Amino acid sequence: MADEGYSSTAWESTDNSEFNTSQTPHFGLFQPNSPSLIHESATAPALSSLPAKPSSPPPRSSSDSLGRTSSSRWRDSVPVTIERKDTLSMIPSDAVSLVETSFDENVLRVLCELDCGVPLLLDRIKQSMVSCREASVFFKKRAVLEEEYGKSLQKLARTTSEVYSMNDGKAGSFVGAWQSSMKIHEVMAENRIRFAQRLNEMSDELASLAKEVDKNRKQTKELASRYERALQESELNMEKSKNRLEVSSEELERVLLQKEGESLKDGGLQPKNQGGVAGKRALGKAVAKGGLLLKGKNPGNIQRQEDDIRTRVSNASDLYRKALTDTQAMRQEYFNFQLPRILRALKECADEIDLGTQYHLTRYAFLFESIVLSDGSTLVPVGPEDGVGLKSTIESIDNRADFKIYMQNYAYARGGAAPRGPRREGPAEEGFLPPLPTHGGGAYSAIHANAPIGNGHISQIPDKGRPTFGVDLAEQMARDNVELPAILEKCCAAIEKYGLQSQGIYRISGMARKVASLKERLDKDMDSVNLDSEEWTSDINNVTSVLKMWFRELPDPLLTSTLHQGFVEAAKIENDRLRHIRLHERVNDLPDPNYATLKYFLGHLHKIAEYEAENSMSIQNLAIVFGQTLFGQMIPGNGSFSNHANGGMADAPFQNKAIETILDHYSDIFVDEAEVGA
Repeated sequence: MADEGYSSTAWESTDNSEFNTSQTPHFGLFQPNSPSLIHESATAPALSSLPAKPSSPPPRSSSDSLGRTSSSRWRDSVPVTIERKDTLSMIPSDAVSLVETSFDENVLRVLCELDCGVPLLLDRIKQSMVSCREASVFFKKRAVLEEEYGKSLQKLARTTSEVYSMNDGKAGSFVGAWQSSMKIHEVMAENRIRFAQRLNEMSDELASLAKEVDKNRKQTKELASRYERALQESELNMEKSKNRLEVSSEELERVLLQKEGESLKDGGLQPKNQGGVAGKRALGKAVAKGGLLLKGKNPGNIQRQEDDIRTRVSNASDLYRKALTDTQAMRQEYFNFQLPRILRALKECADEIDLGTQYHLTRYAFLFESIVLSDGSTLVPVGPEDGVGLKSTIESIDNRADFKIYMQNYAYARGGAAPRGPRREGPAEEGFLPPLPTHGGGAYSAIHANAPIGNGHISQIPDKGRPTFGVDLAEQMARDNVELPAILEKCCAAIEKYGLQSQGIYRISGMARKVASLKERLDKDMDSVNLDSEEWTSDINNVTSVLKMWFRELPDPLLTSTLHQGFVEAAKIENDRLRHIRLHERVNDLPDPNYATLKYFLGHLHKIAEYEAENSMSIQNLAIVFGQTLFGQMIPGNGSFSNHANGGMADAPFQNKAIETILDHYSDIFVDEAEVGA
């Protein structure tokens, strides 16, 4: 505390004080601890005849001081009204909850007991104004930076969004994620611009606060200076009156000694202040003015001198008494009333600017924290109702699905054009190989049952007349009198036996010729195919490719063209619970053969997903693989649709979402409580 200008004893007295502020008047709080200011009775013998000086009057309370009119020249010469504006009125009312505003009366008492109370507070206010202005300048510069950043980011996001829409960039899920990310940047830019506006407001308020406090400080300083000058002038006049009284008393003493016939030397007349400058000056004046002392000792002249000097001593005594009384009253007035009032005004100025600066710094910290949290919640929303964050938006890009859609569009757009590049087919008799099956959906159906294989020889597998590829699901199940398609049970059993831990199961395609050969055998004589043989277990991906091909070549997709739009609309619902319920309703609307097949096959996929750690096929990955397979997709090249003529490219993400949701809730949708108990 020493660096603040307070003595240690003063602070100890503050800490140990039991000063009750609730019972103390507003001003007039303090009594001087000094002894009686002047005791002049021993200065000159002539003063012994003066009446005894009354004791110092008790300190006046503020009610006494304000309730009566002073006749002293203090009140006549110095106005006591302090005109100050409440600069804290510019601070919002919620400042009370942020900073402490109580006035410490104990500190004010210590300041009144210090000789340097006024300059201490003046210097403190000056320091506070410097700090306030520095904070104001910082807020202003920070506002410029934030506003520039916000406007630049806003302009960049809008320009980028507009330019991308005019360029030939990627479509599909990428463009949606890209535009959403630009919207997120715009929201962050708007937050920064609003933050800059708040900073500008706080900077202006702090500048106004510092200006107003500076004005009040100067007014109070000028008032304190006038009070001090008036007191100093009164003390100077009192000293002059005292000196005149001393000179007159010395002259009177010399006259009395001469009257008694004593010489100046024998009388032992010595100055009262031996060796002092004031005493020598008084004796010199007495000798100079009292030249009559050196003249003839005419009793008449001596008597006239005595009467004249006595008159002067009486007048000087009266003037000195009046000056002493006025100075004492003025001193009491100053230390008991004016000084506490001035110190209170200065302390309130210091508190105003300190509390105002602290409030705005606290407000800045709150706003800064809020803008950072706002950016964080924009990037990573707390709940689904707050929207999708930047990371989730970028992760929603499905490059595989986008490329598949682009490939389908590209092939469809150029399906009728003349082929470019080398021919795929040639005359079989000239030794050309048969055409390789494409990887597009339904393309394997282009390979006919009697297509040449090997070295151009026609397959000799006997055909039992019970095909399964390209045959309506309900028809083949009714024909075979089964509850589930035989090819589905046969393939799923082999896959669960040999492929649960196969890396990328269902995602990796098999060898084209092996797939074509297996398809042909299953279509002509399914019972003769042994999927446990080394030929098929060595690469289980051949079996998975045939099973996917079977789903793709169904005349009506597994989820039916009739219910396709209902599934898509349900998949578009953002609320997870509601989407689950709507998709459950659509599943229940499926025909019995489709429902039984879907239940069995999704149970098989659910088992595949349980081995995600080994095969890397999560429910989401499986949904991407089977989204368009179970809903149906377009065959490139001829403009027709396999399974579902309305299976547009725009629905691909929602098809995947529908399969993913059904797989996630497989037990809720398909497994009854009775089955669980069994």
